[in-house]
Amino acid sequence: MRVLLVEDEVEIRSFLERSLTEAGYQVEVAPDGATAEELAVEGSHDALIVDLGLPDVDGITLILRLRQLGVKAPVMILSARRTVDDRVRGLEQGGDDYLTKPFALAELLARLRNLLRRHGSGGNPSTRLRVMDLELDLLRREASRGDEALQLTPQEFVLLEYLCRNAGRVVTRSMILDQVWGMRIQPDTNVIDVHIYRLRGKVDTAGHEPLIKTLRGVGYVLKDR
Repeated sequence: MRVLLVEDEVEIRSFLERSLTEAGYQVEVAPDGATAEELAVEGSHDALIVDLGLPDVDGITLILRLRQLGVKAPVMILSARRTVDDRVRGLEQGGDDYLTKPFALAELLARLRNLLRRHGSGGNPSTRLRVMDLELDLLRREASRGDEALQLTPQEFVLLEYLCRNAGRVVTRSMILDQVWGMRIQPDTNVIDVHIYRLRGKVDTAGHEPLIKTLRGVGYVLKDR
């Protein structure tokens, strides 16, 4: 799946580019409307993520221009504009979904998957993840181990998805904070330890080989064999 990310804020752009790539998407980035128009017209994208506050053109104007040029890919709008009128205008002027800043990465990825599915681009090969007898259905947001369904909270699912995508590799607390929580919590918080503890209690139940390992002082790793 190819995604065009149009965002002028360097920190947000870098974070989303990295996160979308790790989620299995091919990502092109544009820091302004002119670059976005060139890439959108010349390329073939399955979806566009467009910030409205661009330096050279309003995002709504860009979306209208792309539609006039024949770009049919669904558009997810990102914006700090939060009023109902702003959201309605964005959706009426060519946007297919609207997500306000600040946003949770988990919600953005879920909305993107739903957007692709609704527009017939749901053939993403990463819609299922499997590590040994642990399986995640990324479209339905369901997890199972063997024949047993796992009852996970949305945040637990996102954390487990991140561990699965990095199976066999050590992920540090900083990496988890960045990719799962988007650095929206303090680095010295114990929220990661609490979530790992709860996740381990659901994934590594009696009768199953433990998969989630803690490397003290380093981070965590999900066994891949």
